[in-house]
Parts: sequence; C-alpha cells; structure tokens
Amino acid sequence: MSTAVESAAEGRAARSAARRSSHAGFEAPAGREDPIAILERQAETRVPDLVPIRYGRMAASPFAFFRGAAAVMAADLAGTPISGLRVQACGDAHLSNFGAFAAPDRRLVFDLNDFDETLPGPWEWDVKRLAASFSIAARERGFKPRKCEAAVMRAVRTYREAMREFASLGNLEVWYARLDVEEAIEEAAAEEAGGIKASELARVRRGAEKAQSKDSLRALDRLTEDVDGQIRFRSEPPILVPGEQLVAAADGRPILEMLKGVVVAYRESLGPEMRVLFDGYEFREIARKVVGVGSVGTRAWVLLLAGPGDRDPLFLQAKEAEASVMEPYAGASQWPNHGQRVVEGQRLMQAASDIFLGWCRATGLDGRERDFYVRQLWDWKRSADVERLSASGLEVYARICGWTLARAHARSGNRFAIASYLGTGDSFDRAICSFAADYAELNLRDHQALLDAIESGRVAAEDA
Repeated sequence: MSTAVESAAEGRAARSAARRSSHAGFEAPAGREDPIAILERQAETRVPDLVPIRYGRMAASPFAFFRGAAAVMAADLAGTPISGLRVQACGDAHLSNFGAFAAPDRRLVFDLNDFDETLPGPWEWDVKRLAASFSIAARERGFKPRKCEAAVMRAVRTYREAMREFASLGNLEVWYARLDVEEAIEEAAAEEAGGIKASELARVRRGAEKAQSKDSLRALDRLTEDVDGQIRFRSEPPILVPGEQLVAAADGRPILEMLKGVVVAYRESLGPEMRVLFDGYEFREIARKVVGVGSVGTRAWVLLLAGPGDRDPLFLQAKEAEASVMEPYAGASQWPNHGQRVVEGQRLMQAASDIFLGWCRATGLDGRERDFYVRQLWDWKRSADVERLSASGLEVYARICGWTLARAHARSGNRFAIASYLGTGDSFDRAICSFAADYAELNLRDHQALLDAIESGRVAAEDA
C-alpha cells in the first residue's frame, strides 16, 4: 500500500499521461458510430413492446435523450484522455441520477441513486458525464451561456476542492462522510445572498417533507386496489401490468409459482439479520412496471409482500441488470452476476444504502435466465425538480452533486493521487467546462438524429 506522499507523487506524474488541459473540448472522431445504431443494439435484448416507449421518452428533449444515451457517451468517452487513476465509477453520473432517500437511520440523505452502469473505471468519465448534464440542462432551461458555464464550473470546482478535502482526512472520516438533506438545505440558505430565491428554498423544503411520505404505504394506495377482498395491482398498461395479465412462464407454470424461486434466491443475497426481517413478510403479488428513461425496455418488476398487519406492506423492485455500458472500454466485471455488480458498486459508492438491497438470477417468462438487483420501490426517494430551478439554484445543486461524486470516488479510488493530479488551480475545471459545452452541441445533434429516425420510420416511438 502506497503512502499518501507516494500517492500524491503518482498523481502529479499522471499529468504526463494526460495533461489537465488535454481534457478540453470534444470533437466527434471520423467514423464515430451512429448513435441510433447503438440504441438499436441495446434494444435487441429488451422487451420489444416497451422499446417504442423508450424512444418516445428520449425524444422529448435533448436532456431526455442524454439521460437515455449512457451507452452512446461511454463510446465517446473511450477515446478521451485519462490519467490512469481508477475508481468505482457510477457510469451514468448525470444530474438526475442524484437525489434524496432514506438512510437506515431514517434520516433523509442526498447521494447518487442509480448504479445500473457501475464498474471500476476512469474517474474522469463520471466527471465529464456530470459536467455535460449540467451544460445540457442549463441550455434547456434557456439560461444564458455565462450561466450555463457557471453551473458546470461550480460542479467541477467543487469536485476538485472536495477531493483535496478528502485527501486530508483519514479513511474512516471519508467512509462516514455523507450529506444530510437538512444540512444541504441550510448550506443553500446560506447562499441566498448570492441570488437564491427564498421561494425556491421553500419549495425544496416542501419537497423534502413530501419525500418522507413516499413509502410502501403510499405505494399501497397508489399502485393497488381491493378486488373481492384481495389486494391486487392496478392495471394501467403499458406502465403497470399485473402479473396475471402476462403470459404464463415458458414451462406453463403460473407466474406467481415461478417467482417463488426468485424470492428464495434473492433472500440468500441478504445478510442473516435481514433475512429475519424479510421472513416477516409473505410474497403476494407482482407486476411489471416501466421506469425511467434509459432503463425502459429492461425487465422491471414490482413485488408486493405483506406483513402480519393489514397495512404493513413491503414493496420491492426487481430490475434487470445487463452488462455495464462501460464494459467494452473499461473491462469486464469481476462479479458473475450483473445484479451483484450493481449492488456491490452501490454499497461502495453510497454513504448509506437500502437495507433490502440484494440480487438474484431468475428465469423469465421466455425461459431465459437473467440477472436482477432488488431494492425497495419507494423509500423517501426524491429527485431535484431541475425544470424549476433558477440559474443560481442550479449552481447550488451543481455544488452538491460535485461534492457527492467526489466523496463516492474517494471511498474506492486513490484520493491522494486524484487530488494531486487535479491540483489547486482551475486548469482542469476550465478544460471540463470546454468539454461539456462541446458535448452539449453533439448531444443536440444526436437528439435530432433520433427525431429523424422516428420521422423516417426507422424506429417507432410512443408517448407513455
């Protein structure tokens, strides 16, 4: 194990492999793969009936396209400079994949909350995806170029400064570091003199309060109904489809019978103490539920389990896990199950994780085995309402996301080397700001390519 001094020297030496200014700008290389072809290749393994919904959601705006195009950007990032320093990367660290949720101690915390693409890889790739997301979102909000640049610079500068802060702390201090939502709101309030409106802060506080009601009881009221004295999932196709309305399994077994084995397999991925809690619930119902933007078309199920009381439900989400979009460029996962890859990556990057987080391998309705990870469906989850943030509010949000990403990387990567590579000046910040602006332009063209593909009939899209 290298000392902090040796690691810092390694970081400075990495500037020879990739100068900090070398990250500036982005020009699509000659022979760049058609972004629509990349999306079509992803669609080959997805539920055919749901793929048009994915295209429809991505077509809604350039930022919506960006959210669903992690595979496109992964291919683009593969050719960009890297320092050679690696971390457990999120793989899809755009601004909407951060948010609030309940920690096990029932405090509302802010953290990364999507790990479908997580894999060890270059830390720069996460920073560039985060920066590009702020550039694209700011443009979509109609902010002037100066304001767009300010949001990106805030995210990257905070990442750099936070990494230096974590390099000054001990291992345990880094591991225990987290951002409580109440603390984040108070910090934002302290910046009110800088232009954040009191009404905007009040809206954020209301959102935090509302998040605490988004739990299994709310899911019970919103997603189910009473049918002849039995709790059943509502039928709202194609977004929510009860299991009994889907075809039987390939071997003819009813879907509930088939999934009993899935529940047993998932249970084995939990720790012994959590199995005791889990065993206090009984599996009752299942439904297919369409979620997200980029994830649409992957198999996502919601499971209803009932405790001993009339209103003691537990809703779990079982989401299909495929190979990370980073794998062709960063290397294969060490885990044999992609559900486990997601779970292990999430536990490594998050300061606090869902107590029901687990994984399993299941045979689907088509008879094929697939990997899944499992988590609570709703547990105080809340995302930022980016569409309503002011320019100054977006800057504050950029700071929070930049700090959070640095903390996530510091847990697994060599924080001393990364901090040393970044240095105290703003050379890296300005380079990434230039990259983000160029990539926002490319994303705009890619979004138009999708609109053209829909208009020509190359791909089908529908609103849902």
